[in-house]
This record gives sequence, structure tokens and C-alpha cells, in this order.
Amino acid sequence: MAKGDFLGEFEIYVMLALAHLDPDAYGVTIRREITRRTGREIAIGAVYATLSRLEEKGLVVYTLSDPVPVPGGRTRKHFALTPAGVRALDHSTRMLARMMQGWRPRTQPQ
Repeated sequence: MAKGDFLGEFEIYVMLALAHLDPDAYGVTIRREITRRTGREIAIGAVYATLSRLEEKGLVVYTLSDPVPVPGGRTRKHFALTPAGVRALDHSTRMLARMMQGWRPRTQPQ
């Protein structure tokens, strides 16, 4: 993989949320999934900026939903991993798992 192909921590979180939420992955649900699983409060702007960056890299795509059936309902961008995104996520998570082998968190910070 080229240097620019490696994923950052938050990109991995977003891509894993997409994988867990498929086919209901749009901005708000992605943010909610990351917060639920990590305990981190995430700005929605960070999610959208990351999705845009991943789209530029060819790792995610989106489709527009029908408008939400309420007055003034808007369409949503539903995101999914591309085949290249699946490969990149698989590669990054396998590297992380290899790096973690044999490591154990300390019971208390020193």
C-alpha cells in the first residue's frame, strides 16, 4: 500500500461503523454508532469531513435516499464501503491486531 492509502484511527472508526450499520449508515447513525461503541462524543462535522476524505480515496460511496416522509423531509446520503474500502479496512485492522499481539493494558496508569 502507498503511504496515502493507510487509514487513520478515526477513519477506521467511521469505516467500521459503516460495516456495522449497513444499509442504514448515514451521518447521524454513524456518529451514534461510534459514540456508542467508543464512549467518545463526536462532532457531526468530523464524521462528514472523514466521509468526504474516504470518498475521495475511493473507499466509500453513497446513494441518496428518498426524502424522509415528513413535511419538509430531506434525502439522506447512505454510505457503504467499496471493495477497495473493504480491502483497506481489512489490511489496517489486521496490522493493528498484529501490533497488539502480546500487549496487555496496565491496570493503572503510571
